[in-house]
Amino acid sequence: MPQQFFSFESELQNTTPEPSSSHCSSVQERLVTYGSEALNSSEHLGVILGSQKDANALLQHFGSLAVLAQASVEQLVAFISRSKAIRLVSSLRMGAVTLREERQSITIDSPEIVAELCSEMRFLDRELLRVVLLNAKQHLIKVVTVSQGTVNESLAHPREIFKPVITHSAYSFVMVHNHPSGDATPSEADIRLTRRINEASRILDLKFTDHVIIGTPAPSRAPYFSFKEGGVIG
Repeated sequence: MPQQFFSFESELQNTTPEPSSSHCSSVQERLVTYGSEALNSSEHLGVILGSQKDANALLQHFGSLAVLAQASVEQLVAFISRSKAIRLVSSLRMGAVTLREERQSITIDSPEIVAELCSEMRFLDRELLRVVLLNAKQHLIKVVTVSQGTVNESLAHPREIFKPVITHSAYSFVMVHNHPSGDATPSEADIRLTRRINEASRILDLKFTDHVIIGTPAPSRAPYFSFKEGGVIG
């Protein structure tokens, strides 16, 4: 199994009443004395916000830290102040950047690893199209968001897909998009776009290695679909 890149988890069991100031101090002291592993996700969130009550309310509403990480400032201000919302969004984004930098030395050579790399896309409520840019050693250069579509359709022109590939001088690239329905089965539009990009890549002498659709894991369906594994891309 590939390395698990994302370790987000729900902390809904910690939705307790607002603790006393002494409890807040003890949480911070545990962090200082024993390190970050001494706190759970809810407590870390409480430290960032300066309020365990706010942290619990956000987790209760959004359901998990992974979903909360996708929220905008505008979505958060219904529950916390604007300054706290800005601080929280910035903190969560920095965490994502740190994880991505750590992954740059990992060899990305299978659709399963690509799916793990972009696993947070399963929580989005709109289709997003990204390109994963790789160097000659199949190490990550960058993940670039190309376009955001509607609930069930991601719109992108080939030039928007190829632009970051050329700009970053990528040796190869993988297209990735999500299906908010959770079903990773490709649509006819997905198949047409994949074949179009595959043909254009050959003309431009660019190495298009796969197109991966991110779905939601379930007993009756696969968590992702690979066009390479499906035989669409040779």
